[in-house]
Amino acid sequence: MSAVRTGRSRALSAGLGALAFAEVTAAVVLSLAADWSWQDALDAFTVTNALMGASFALSGLLVSWHRPANAVGWLLLADGLAHATSAWLPPLVQLLHDDGGPLAVQRLAVTVFLGAWPWAIALFLPMALLLFPDGRLPSPRWRPVAWAVVLTAPLFVVEAVADTTPVRPGFPAGYLSTSSYDALAPLWLLSEIRTMAAIALAVASLVVRYRRGGETQRRQLLWLVLAGIAVVAGVLPWAFVAGTPVVVLFSIPLIPAAITVAVVRHRILDVRVVLSRATAWLLLSVIVLASYGVLVAVLDSLVSRAVGRSVLATVLVAVGAAPLLPRLQRVVDRWMYGDRDDPARVASGIAEKLATGEERGLAGVVEGLRLALRLPYVGLRTRRSGLVDAGEPGDRDVAITLTYAGEEVGELLVGLRPGERSLAAQDRAALALVTAPLAVAVHASDLATDLQESRERIVLAREEERRRLRRDLHDGLGPTLTGMAMGADAAGNVLADDPGTAAGLVGSLRRDARAALAEVRRLVDDLRPGDLDELGLLDALRRRADQLARRPDGSAVTVDVRVPERLPALPAAVEVAAYRIATEALTNVARHARASRAALTLRCGAELEVEVVDDGHRNGWVPGVGLQAMAERAAEVGARFEAGPSGAGGRVYVAIPLGSS
Repeated sequence: MSAVRTGRSRALSAGLGALAFAEVTAAVVLSLAADWSWQDALDAFTVTNALMGASFALSGLLVSWHRPANAVGWLLLADGLAHATSAWLPPLVQLLHDDGGPLAVQRLAVTVFLGAWPWAIALFLPMALLLFPDGRLPSPRWRPVAWAVVLTAPLFVVEAVADTTPVRPGFPAGYLSTSSYDALAPLWLLSEIRTMAAIALAVASLVVRYRRGGETQRRQLLWLVLAGIAVVAGVLPWAFVAGTPVVVLFSIPLIPAAITVAVVRHRILDVRVVLSRATAWLLLSVIVLASYGVLVAVLDSLVSRAVGRSVLATVLVAVGAAPLLPRLQRVVDRWMYGDRDDPARVASGIAEKLATGEERGLAGVVEGLRLALRLPYVGLRTRRSGLVDAGEPGDRDVAITLTYAGEEVGELLVGLRPGERSLAAQDRAALALVTAPLAVAVHASDLATDLQESRERIVLAREEERRRLRRDLHDGLGPTLTGMAMGADAAGNVLADDPGTAAGLVGSLRRDARAALAEVRRLVDDLRPGDLDELGLLDALRRRADQLARRPDGSAVTVDVRVPERLPALPAAVEVAAYRIATEALTNVARHARASRAALTLRCGAELEVEVVDDGHRNGWVPGVGLQAMAERAAEVGARFEAGPSGAGGRVYVAIPLGSS
């Protein structure tokens, strides 16, 4: 909404609010002028209408001022004006009646009074509840309901203005009063049913919103639930004990107050705390009242009046109700806060989900934790899986680090409830039991992801190797063998007639055969170095060190080979990995290190350790193809790999577990 429209909306809401408060002020002044007592003003509904007019108007003013686009604020303002208008007219009629004022003016005032307040009950309040909290219907399917409420609202107004019962003794009837009012009783019954149905549908829409809404909308709805509980708690005792007097209407302003807080400042405090206590007291009140009624009925027939049965019943109810409140509070707290007072239960539930692997892995665990503690938001950020969360993140989320074996493996994000500045002690106690198994689960999940990626890399490497072998056989060895076959055929064809040509063809066959053998040897060496099978790992490393003792530019590199005299039988994969890493490290020394000396050391114990150090320059260790290849070979056999500058030059180290295969 633009600034201009916002300014106009605020000016209009301020004007309507001022009009409502002016009418309430007029009601007070006119009641004093008419010399009304408190009971007179109460019987004429002036007190209750003035109170509701002021409360609804103030709430509507606040909502429309801060949220001018929200229709709920304007409906509350309209409700306040309807009640405020009905507040000052009865004392005005009293003054006119006492002073002999014009009868027409009196009847007009009575008519307006009878026609003003019904709109608040029949239209404005139900529509405000239907549109609460965002000013829109729950869904397009609710449009027929809204139209039905709007179009049938005049029926309740007609019922009120057509009534012939005097507002107060001596007051004239309104202009729309009809002598056929009693004959239209079925219509008025329909009007009452319609009004109750409108309120019931509005409440049903709130239930639908709560079930479908997010965490923020649920917080807003809980404020209205709290107000409803307070109203019921105020009305219910009177209904059991002495009927429902007019004064119980004083609790109605709690409804607009709750709507205002929910729309404008729903984060002002943790509504769950207030709602928990209010629910517990309401349940206890119902139990106490029911118990009181039963005891009074029993004592009335069993105990003499001289004993004072009502006092005895009260004492018995009080003694019996005292232990109930803590138990009721625990039940309500569990509904509002989940199992946070029972950390072992929370941890057990999460551990069960982790053990069974149900509910979408970590996503299910996060959602289960949020529901178990009734938190607005829970997120889990891991190294491999990223962010997995449930609920709606807030402005202030608490981060809890997850560690496994001293290493940070993830972060648990916990959303604070409205009004909370930090996690409660109960929440921290419950989360403390959950973080350890959750860290283990995250670590296991990361390992599983790493394993899957490793498998994918192995499969990819295998397929690439197969593709290379096929290409080499097809493009290299294949044409050579084809040429040899054709040369052999040609030599056979000319052998008898031209022995010299045949001899030349046989010489070509020898050369092609040697080339084919060299190609086959190259392919075999690529699969597994031939020196390993011919010489063994130790002598193969010595030969390779001798081959690399001189650089391509002719400069010398002294390579000192330090290996044991014998090695135990090693798995083939370990031998290949050690040989490839050592030869690649020596090749890097010869090509890039600018070193004059290098040392190749091999040790065999619980692990096969290979170390290559040189006295070359320590700068320029930029990861390249060679280093990446060595790291990948080490990872394939589960080895520890280190490479980088050392105190004297460069160093490559790998420790291969001998259990690898």
